[in-house]
Amino acid sequence: MVRTMPDRTRRSERSRVAILDATRELIGEIEYAKLTIEAIAARAGVGKQTIYRWWPSKGAVVFDALLAAAENPDGGGIELPDTGDIAADLTTVLRATAAEFTDPEFAAPIRALTTEMLNDADLAAVYRERMDEPMRAAKKRRLESARRAGQIHADADLDLIVDMLYGPLTQRWLQRSGGLDDEFADALVAAVLRAFDPD
Repeated sequence: MVRTMPDRTRRSERSRVAILDATRELIGEIEYAKLTIEAIAARAGVGKQTIYRWWPSKGAVVFDALLAAAENPDGGGIELPDTGDIAADLTTVLRATAAEFTDPEFAAPIRALTTEMLNDADLAAVYRERMDEPMRAAKKRRLESARRAGQIHADADLDLIVDMLYGPLTQRWLQRSGGLDDEFADALVAAVLRAFDPD
């Protein structure tokens, strides 16, 4: 009888997925300040040393959990809708962003991650590289397409447009000041496109 060796790679992947799933679940259940590596390990059914083998901090685990949830299941890159109508496409995206910011399941982990990045420069750098920069690049690709189509001014600063679109949404969300709705998203799109109108 041939005895097969256990597949350590498969076991490690199962543990990694269990840890990320447990992290997402716990963030939705308890305050970030009360979340611990021990709690994640217990929920995932692993030892805390297993978590520390892959992640240096609680914030790093939270980030990877969010990133895994946001990944495109078909493996494709991040792309914004492109119907040929920049106003309609931006309206769709900003309405969806505003809805996410008001959804507790989405907002709680992102707020936790934002808090952690304020005190962890390494985590902030990883966030910029793996999430913020790819998202910004996708937004700029859509704006470049609109610029080529003559829908925004030829000299428009695409980074500035991205900041003008998303900055106010983020500001209201951070300050919990409310007003994150379709009406606000529509007004933002209209104001920014008016500022960069090619005519």
